[in-house]
Amino acid sequence: MHRLHGCYTTTSAVATASYGKSEHESVLKSCEKQYRMAGSTNFFLCNKPSNAQARSKTCKRGSAGFLPQTTSKPEQCVKTCCVMSSDDDLSMPVVADGHSEALKTLNLIKDGEFGEHPPEAALREVANLDICSLTAAAAFLRDQRMDASVITFSPKVFIPLTRACRDACGYCTFVQEPKPGQSVFMRVHEVLEIAKAGAAAGCTEALFTLGDKPELRYALAKEELASLGHSTTVSYLTEVAKAVIETTGLLPHINAGVMSRSEIALLRHISVSQGLMLESTSKKLLEPGGPHYNCPDKRPSSRLASIVAAGKEMVPFTTGLLIGIGESREDRLADLLLLRGLHQQLGHIQELIIQNFRAKKGTVMETAEEPSVEELKWTIAMARLTFGPSMSIQVPPNLTPDRAGEGAQWKTLISAGINDWGGISPLTKDWVNPEAPWPHLAELGAATSKAGKLLVPRLAVYPFYIQNASMWLDSFVIKWLQAHSNSLGYARADNWSPGLNIEVPWDSKVESQAGCLNVGKFSLDLNTGYEGEVVQNVSQINLTSRGDECITVGMDGSIVLPGQFYRGVAMTTRIQEILKKTAAEEELSEEEITNLFYSIGPDFKEVCDAANKLRRCVNGEKVTYVVNRNINYTNICTYKCQFCAFSKGKYNEDLRGKPYRAVEAWNRGATEVCMQGGIHPEYTGQTYLDILKAVKSAVPDMHVHAFSPLEVFQGAATLHVSIQEFLLELKVAGLGSLPGTAAEILDDDVRKKLCPDKIMADQWLEVMDAAHSIGLPTTSTIMFGHIDHPKQWARHLLHIRRLQKKTSGFTEFVPLPFVHMQAPVYLKGEARKGPTKRECVLMHAVARLVLHPLITNIQASWVKMGPSGAQALLLAGCNDMGGSLMNESITRAAGASFGQELPPEAMEKLICSFGRLPQQRTTLYADAPLEQIAKSFTAARI
Repeated sequence: MHRLHGCYTTTSAVATASYGKSEHESVLKSCEKQYRMAGSTNFFLCNKPSNAQARSKTCKRGSAGFLPQTTSKPEQCVKTCCVMSSDDDLSMPVVADGHSEALKTLNLIKDGEFGEHPPEAALREVANLDICSLTAAAAFLRDQRMDASVITFSPKVFIPLTRACRDACGYCTFVQEPKPGQSVFMRVHEVLEIAKAGAAAGCTEALFTLGDKPELRYALAKEELASLGHSTTVSYLTEVAKAVIETTGLLPHINAGVMSRSEIALLRHISVSQGLMLESTSKKLLEPGGPHYNCPDKRPSSRLASIVAAGKEMVPFTTGLLIGIGESREDRLADLLLLRGLHQQLGHIQELIIQNFRAKKGTVMETAEEPSVEELKWTIAMARLTFGPSMSIQVPPNLTPDRAGEGAQWKTLISAGINDWGGISPLTKDWVNPEAPWPHLAELGAATSKAGKLLVPRLAVYPFYIQNASMWLDSFVIKWLQAHSNSLGYARADNWSPGLNIEVPWDSKVESQAGCLNVGKFSLDLNTGYEGEVVQNVSQINLTSRGDECITVGMDGSIVLPGQFYRGVAMTTRIQEILKKTAAEEELSEEEITNLFYSIGPDFKEVCDAANKLRRCVNGEKVTYVVNRNINYTNICTYKCQFCAFSKGKYNEDLRGKPYRAVEAWNRGATEVCMQGGIHPEYTGQTYLDILKAVKSAVPDMHVHAFSPLEVFQGAATLHVSIQEFLLELKVAGLGSLPGTAAEILDDDVRKKLCPDKIMADQWLEVMDAAHSIGLPTTSTIMFGHIDHPKQWARHLLHIRRLQKKTSGFTEFVPLPFVHMQAPVYLKGEARKGPTKRECVLMHAVARLVLHPLITNIQASWVKMGPSGAQALLLAGCNDMGGSLMNESITRAAGASFGQELPPEAMEKLICSFGRLPQQRTTLYADAPLEQIAKSFTAARI
């Protein structure tokens, strides 16, 4: 029996055999076993195996599918059994025996036997299979993506810079011929009015769609451009798009028609992506009476030349097919193969749009038949099979309206293999299809959720190109792009950043309100221009307030929908299997850990719940903290770490700390001083020994937690001794433990950009290994949320786990969210705005799962998260709140609002508010002395 993700057919041996009742039951059990392997659990029996329409009347329908119940010919029963969901069309044609070889080939495509891009012969062989088989295979391929649980969309504003065009396509109502006394082009201030409203509403994309080179056809267009100081539309577009990104931060996506390589290069400087629909290469569309007749810019050679030029200019590019305008299925498959060839060569096609033709009044094709949903599904499926899992495939949801109000049409498109809905605007209509309003995100999100997926906002450029921005994007636009992006390359949609003292909800009961997109805060009057004359400029459109609607993005990363939160969405099998491994205390692979960091929606919740359950088993309800003081003894540093705002350079010592503060700390109840500083050019290893001896002579019982691996490395080098020898000297002088700072990300690709003159990952690990070998315990850290990504976080955690397995020397793991405000790498426009709330919570939860049972203490950094943020981490696997600090300079120098001190009474109140039991500890997790505890509660505030 051949399995095909939901559809089954028999081998020829089964098809020609004759069985009795027991054999029949055996065949059914085999079919059921195969279906369960595909992930289903429910089966329904039917008495009408051979006729699909009759079967649809008698089948017991359910959430998974049906199986035949009885027949005298079980081979016929199995042959006609196509397992369907409760929302599938039961009259779908069944698979015939003659297609068995094609089904074998489809299975090979689905299982990746041909790689990402199957050969043309294989695709042609399967192209005539039934829709059920094709879409099931396409959906299976789509679900091999790391982000398989989500369907993305881009919150945008649509800016029709000009509607004049030298082409006259037979289906277009966008184009308007210039008239004397009317502007041909929108003015900059009109564009900015839309863009500012879009930014206020949470949009991230400015979509510029306009007619092709009207100045080549209309004197009015040429004259107006001249009055604006430009000779071409592309030149003026460059000025306007630059004004938009500089003024509002919206990311321009440019659809300016056929362009030369030099024009594409010009627009690359001010845009994050560009696009041009191939539509179709069918030559008959250019013939008299065809939709592309007398349209010079619709010649396939011209459009292909532009697509190729964009690839050579390294522009992330959007293209696709317009189906139902007179082309055939064969034409579409040929076009998909053509585009795939270009992408294999140039790598620049970021998404494929499969757009269905819609007949419009007043056009040559107003009476033309629109393509059926079946044709749309066939094209989506073949696009997915042709391009494999990694390509983003998009269908505009407003062109397949949800007439029944249940989202059935949208769900069926998801089941065909798409992973994106394209740009959707809360403000502006679809000027190309004004008769088809954008769906409300609540409705689209609910339908997406019912299909088992989560709606997630993205940017106008896709994650792969963001993660390789230096190659694919101009340095001018990267700054704004990074400000909008999260670690997965999706839209950040979150106003919170580590260190910002802003009120945001962290409580699990209200976390769905976090990161409000404010969709609908401003809106264009959707009635304007829909009937009668279509308006030309924004000055003719009224911006109106729509305070009745506010779509939010939750802490889990998905759009939150009133009354529809997670409905129909289950935890993915992939995450289930990974969590089983963590429960069995097995070491995860880099890919598995990366998968955990991609968790959104129910996956996010389950990962956090698993971490919290593990915390409860290991640590109980006790939450520890240490009363300590940070002493940053110098901020002068010869290193130029791109994340550091504390270092002031060789000639500035304004922020120097003073070691005598250890005495004051002891008198205020502290049991630890944490001492770290910059790499002062005049400091040697002896300097560190002298500082250490001074503290221990003044306060012998104080635990000294000091000197990062970088300081140890530098100190050993200046004394010309080995790292182990220097650590032994420090230990004899009274050093109690080492902080695990200077780790940043233990991935040299990141370190070369973030801290190129600092020790590399293996050197950091070498210092820690040496410290552990002589009995010096250390903490371990990660600083995340800057230029890093989940795969690098996974590598970091594996380094920590493997060293701990060898030495058992780490006392705790401390995630340190990047504070961006004053960090040089952010001010240069090269880093994100720190991690999002979702990323902060996930880092702590994943660390608990990955490092168990080797590291049992996961610490929350209240100085970076803020007290309420750190409190939220107690629900995601954390059992420790770190130190009360009594002066913290490094994080505050980076722009954080917290850091001075969180005294014991405030710390314990925070812990108790979550029903946990606070306990003061020492650096090495013993109970703090009662005398020091008493001092800590009576000390005067700093």
